[in-house]
Amino acid sequence: MKKILFVTSEAHPLIKTGGLADVCGSLPKALAELDQDIRLIIPNYQALKSIESVRFLFSLRVDNRNINILETRLPDSQVVVWLVDYPTFYNYPGNPYVDETGEPWANNAERFALFCRVVVEVAMDRGYQDWKPDVVHCNDWQCGLVPALLSLEQDRPATVFTIHNMAYQGLFPVSEVALLNLPGQLWHPEGLEFHSKLSFIKGGLVYSDYITTVSPTYATEIQTAEYGYGLEGLLEHRKESLGGIINGIDLDQWDPETDAYLTHNFSITTLDQKRQNKKELQTKFSLPINENVPLFGLIGRLVEQKGIDLILECLPEMLSMNVQFVLLGSGDKDFEKLVQKLAQEYPDKMAIKIGYDESLAHLIEAGSDIFLMPSRFEPCGLNQMYSQRYGTIPIVRKTGGLADTVIDTLPDTLLNNTASGIVFNEANASSLLESIKRALVLYSIPSSWKKMQITGMKKDFSWQKSAEQYLALYDSL
Repeated sequence: MKKILFVTSEAHPLIKTGGLADVCGSLPKALAELDQDIRLIIPNYQALKSIESVRFLFSLRVDNRNINILETRLPDSQVVVWLVDYPTFYNYPGNPYVDETGEPWANNAERFALFCRVVVEVAMDRGYQDWKPDVVHCNDWQCGLVPALLSLEQDRPATVFTIHNMAYQGLFPVSEVALLNLPGQLWHPEGLEFHSKLSFIKGGLVYSDYITTVSPTYATEIQTAEYGYGLEGLLEHRKESLGGIINGIDLDQWDPETDAYLTHNFSITTLDQKRQNKKELQTKFSLPINENVPLFGLIGRLVEQKGIDLILECLPEMLSMNVQFVLLGSGDKDFEKLVQKLAQEYPDKMAIKIGYDESLAHLIEAGSDIFLMPSRFEPCGLNQMYSQRYGTIPIVRKTGGLADTVIDTLPDTLLNNTASGIVFNEANASSLLESIKRALVLYSIPSSWKKMQITGMKKDFSWQKSAEQYLALYDSL
């Protein structure tokens, strides 16, 4: 049994701004189910939803500040959660990183540096709890200083640092270095310095014993200029200690057979019930009810990373074909306006909802025939896995986790029952349009289509599989 201290700035259902929270809420649970002794540590934000009772555990003196450590549990699990309680830094309303206008909190460097220092004290058992981890597993830039500070300790635990998205690095002006009172031996270009700025993520990339990211393909991609954001050289230098482990999905929440959001549940053996969800989806979006028209779905942020511009370029031609298209999402205001305009122009073919709605997201996955996900980059991605589980054929670009979880439909992959989607290479509208046409040809051959659906529905996207790979990694350290 390993003792694991799991460090994160967000975890579902306690607090969530994105995919990081999904991973950090699910992976610790999966590790606990494999009989590991795991503690999750997170700042005690004002917006934290803790359903379980919270008790005071111990106090620490860090950086001339008095910090309390509180204990609770991750809802519906055996995972112990330690909350770093320092109201001056964490008792802010709403989002952990930005204020209500979307501007980063002015003292983010101080807030997360203090969090990292507290984690180091806990990891070295200086709170005298008679519990010292074998492994400290840190996630994203907010925890990046932990491996750096631990590197200065005698008899320290092993460290793992997971990159969820290289685009977010925690860069701060050099003036913060003195303010944060960082040890001088960490401040140099091979350490925390990045082009005369302080880089939190470099703490994880330079000093951790092993770096993981959320898919094998993304681990390779971030070693190139296109995806490395200036750190590709460092990542390539560390490639012997860098690997990708694909995220799992919550199989209880996303199961077409038991999904509480669906009126018509279905499985591989009752796949024809999927049509009822399609009918319901068409009704909900006021589209003509027609079970034979191919229905495309999209759920996601309307930003360039997700390839929304490619879809917009394709849509006029796509909507001239016999198709329907539903979209749920929000993001770039210009993109929002453009999709609204198109939906007004083609009311019988396209319908949208700006915003997010969990029950509608489940119905779109269940009721669509085809799911569009033409991302420019995608560290892991979840919707392509949900889609396959729901017998909905994903169209994805060959990047990151999309490349690792969707097998393109070709004569040989159809023959050997591995085909589960449509994959295209280039991030341009003509490649996307070609794959849409390919999907329509396959849709017109019911036997091939059903084969693809069943292949996707049989795949194992469980967290257990991922947790076993993390466990093997911990053991190797």
